[in-house]
Amino acid sequence: MKSLGKRLTPALMALGLAVAASGAAMAQDKFTLRFNHVLGPNEPFNKGFEKWAERVAERTNGGLTIEVFHSAQLGVEEDIIEQIRQGANIGQNTDSARLGNYVPGIAVVNGPYFVSSNEEAYALVEAPTMQEWLGELADDHGIKVVCFDWVQGFRHFFTNKPIRTPADLAGVRVRTPPAPIWQESIRALGAEPVAMNFGDIYPGLQQRAVDGAELVYPNITAGKLYEVLDHANETAHILLVNFQVVSSQWFNGLPEDYQTALVEECRAAGQETSAIIADAVAAAKAAVQEQGMTVVDDVDMDAFRAAGDKAYEVLGILDAKNQVHQEIGK
Repeated sequence: MKSLGKRLTPALMALGLAVAASGAAMAQDKFTLRFNHVLGPNEPFNKGFEKWAERVAERTNGGLTIEVFHSAQLGVEEDIIEQIRQGANIGQNTDSARLGNYVPGIAVVNGPYFVSSNEEAYALVEAPTMQEWLGELADDHGIKVVCFDWVQGFRHFFTNKPIRTPADLAGVRVRTPPAPIWQESIRALGAEPVAMNFGDIYPGLQQRAVDGAELVYPNITAGKLYEVLDHANETAHILLVNFQVVSSQWFNGLPEDYQTALVEECRAAGQETSAIIADAVAAAKAAVQEQGMTVVDDVDMDAFRAAGDKAYEVLGILDAKNQVHQEIGK
């Protein structure tokens, strides 16, 4: 019996090592993405991100987990993007305006009147020029765009006086994100842009640091901004296309099937959420009116569209805008 035990010991040890190695491999196959965004917990985007997380977890059998952090719990957007560039397992909901700080041409997506429907926004991924920009972001700047099928609706000017023409915005200080295309777009449309974090808008309006903001309707209800603003001016100057970004280094370290799941479920959840947004916008518009806001819908759209072109010219990306429009048949 003793000799039999001695013969079995190496085999059992080998089996134990194999099991341990298998367990270690399984542990290594588990990945976590901490995903940050500035919007509140009740906004459609937050619910959409949670749905994306659920589907990715299901599809990877728990191998890839997305933890969603609303209300900028992980920090401000610009800081998060820098962490992403360093390879951190963090994601961020952002826009092409900020990405334009690294690849200038891609900022056109956030320019005035660049796309006018969800379908046009979804078609951008097929444009060869867009693919070049996405490749440059990933290869040269460490930023992997997972997808950009998250359309948040049209942005309008929300102020304390009616706005019908660009001239009506003269001297009006409007909060905007701190990115060149956004600053120049708002300036081209007639207002004075003031860079300010999203979470500072309410106190900024209370303290008269700014006179208004340009946002989508659900932002107004979610932030109760109807308490400090009284006019919703429907300029529809930007159809806000959101980009979901992660570290290209982190993304490249995922198994290929996890990469596919992350991208495909991002696109699916994004398009579903974009459709929900349309209903949310209508509900939010009705809600702000119930709160006493006046909707100004007789805006001189031709005047605003003509004024908006100056932003592309100032930033030297008018040719990029025209090229992408040609590629998507606009």
